[in-house]
Amino acid sequence: MIKRSALPFFMCRRVKKRYGERDAGLEKRIWGRIAAVGLVAVLGGMIWYHTEGRERSCTRQLFAMDTFMTFTAYGKECEEAVDEAVLEIQRLDGLWSVGNAASEVSKINASGRGELSEDTAEVLERGLEIYRDTEGLFDITVCPLMSLWGFSTGEYHVPEAGELEEVLALVDASGVRFDGRTVVLGEGQQMDLGGIAKGYASARVMEIYQAHGIESGMVSLGGNVQVTGNRPDGAPWQVGIQDPDGGPGEVLAVLNVTDRAVITSGGYERYFEEDGKTYIHILDPRTGYPADNDLASVTVVSGDGTLADALSTSLYIMGYEGAVEYWRAHREAFDMVLVTEKGEIRVTEGISRDLSVRTEGEASIIAGCR
Repeated sequence: MIKRSALPFFMCRRVKKRYGERDAGLEKRIWGRIAAVGLVAVLGGMIWYHTEGRERSCTRQLFAMDTFMTFTAYGKECEEAVDEAVLEIQRLDGLWSVGNAASEVSKINASGRGELSEDTAEVLERGLEIYRDTEGLFDITVCPLMSLWGFSTGEYHVPEAGELEEVLALVDASGVRFDGRTVVLGEGQQMDLGGIAKGYASARVMEIYQAHGIESGMVSLGGNVQVTGNRPDGAPWQVGIQDPDGGPGEVLAVLNVTDRAVITSGGYERYFEEDGKTYIHILDPRTGYPADNDLASVTVVSGDGTLADALSTSLYIMGYEGAVEYWRAHREAFDMVLVTEKGEIRVTEGISRDLSVRTEGEASIIAGCR
């Protein structure tokens, strides 16, 4: 039986947001939620240092890539590690932000082509690989569709069938030409690396930690959590999975993880309402409409943060049966926790012993074979 867990743990969830709310109010709620789950709030971007036993630790928080982030490292060079990690996140954000006209991605979207930096080329290559492997469900050219619905512009509305059809014709990453360094977009296309960027960024943070001899550390980028090693006391890190139907800080289950990324996507994260109906931000590139299936959330666990980030959304779009079939074909690369619309918890067998359910009931195990 999968037992319940005890605190402390870090939350793996993105902040639920109704579009149109004031950013100041959102910021206040986020800080409150961070404090509620035991993260150290460091106002003003300051670094907080302390010793835990003989281990020195450093924690820093900042806002980047449209989310609040927490960096924690234990070791002699923890200060250098978190400083360098923060600078790296800010650099990557400057490359990829579609809201920044001076970013590399924005310039390519404006001209339709361009030579890429090493990091952007690597992320684009991975994005196109996953596009092919998911049969188009992960698509880096979804940017015009997100804008049409208002998820990237703030002008939220349900598009008419005609305008949806027109924009949907632009969403097709097979029309992107990429030779490893230079990219040429199809006519009218725009790319957005947001569906994979945080996973790549968290993996880069782990590389920086390791370069500074950090054997115990974590980074939380909104709904993306990645850890290196175990906690200083030798126990695995504990990452809480948000209850899709619960309030802020309400945890459905806790995962024990070591050297893994834990990334969650769900329809409860971002949405808007119109005429009494809710429209979530996860759009199905096949139809142009928000994904509508039997899943409430998908949590992907993998040593590859980039892969986990891209797959969390793709698996959500697939629905329960599609996600299970995909996992069975790629089970060496990742594990997952699926929460259905009925509140059922399903966990793949590779991490079933690492999951502790904190609500009534148990988790069912997804076997590798039918």
